[in-house]
Amino acid sequence: MDKISALFKQVSQASAHSVFSSHISTKHLHQENDSEEESSSQQQSFYAVWLSDVHLGSIDCKADFLLDFLNNHPCQYLYLVGDIIDIWALKKRVYWPDSHQAVLTKILSLAQNGTQVFYIPGNHDEMFKPYVDSHFRGITIAPSYIHQSILGKRCLILHGDQFDSEVCVSRTYAKLGDHLYDVLLWLNRHLHSVRSQLGYPYWSLASYIKLRVNKAQQAINSFKDAVLRFALKQQVDMVICGHIHQPELSIHHKGKHRIIYANDGDWVENCTLIAETLSGDFQLLKWNELTKTPQIIDNIGTTDPLPLHTASSQKHPNKKVA
Repeated sequence: MDKISALFKQVSQASAHSVFSSHISTKHLHQENDSEEESSSQQQSFYAVWLSDVHLGSIDCKADFLLDFLNNHPCQYLYLVGDIIDIWALKKRVYWPDSHQAVLTKILSLAQNGTQVFYIPGNHDEMFKPYVDSHFRGITIAPSYIHQSILGKRCLILHGDQFDSEVCVSRTYAKLGDHLYDVLLWLNRHLHSVRSQLGYPYWSLASYIKLRVNKAQQAINSFKDAVLRFALKQQVDMVICGHIHQPELSIHHKGKHRIIYANDGDWVENCTLIAETLSGDFQLLKWNELTKTPQIIDNIGTTDPLPLHTASSQKHPNKKVA
């Protein structure tokens, strides 16, 4: 634990003030409690929630939207599927507003108050990878994980950056893509500012353009194929990932096997997540800033009976991938 605490301290020393405070702010906790009391009538509980690519520390992170969701939608399991803290961005420019600290504070508070929180580091927060198989203030850090759903489905969780070599056409295209993506996010940010002033909700120009570029679509499909091939080898019912900022919830038939592919998207372009309801359905949700509620984009019911090997008396049904 001392090593992880030291890592947080090391990153924080890059700024003039402490970016990653090791103590939960009492002020923030009071603000959270007030917010939760005011909106208790709008609360919806989930069994499990998957978030990735939040990119705290990046100017494009929609931290306010995510905080609204976390304050009003409790869950028993919270999976942080990589790129939660954007250490790459922080190395270029220290950016850590109150809203980013509030999200981190909320996650730590959830971990210490009954929610089982799991952190699977990605590529932008790869500094945490040496500390997998350890625990920090109630958060379990793991390279990947298998979540067992309410109805006994085995769900493999990984970030997805390990498949980059199978997706990138070449190093030149990869670098060009990074620069073009930065330009898209810059345009996205300014367009959102104008739309907000006119009373329009958030809309992602970056996502709209990306879906219409053939090279981007090829990379997205290659990534999905690589993830599904790996998941089939693990003999799971579902795979949940992030990394490519492309939300999706879909069913695929590979021979005799039926597998669900879920990408929880991001909180830079799309403001999306994957959630498991208390009835066992899986949903792709998108945050609506005007109604302050998550909208269902896709829903997959998993009402099949529990497999014979699943014991209802299991205390800890979830496990790390070997």
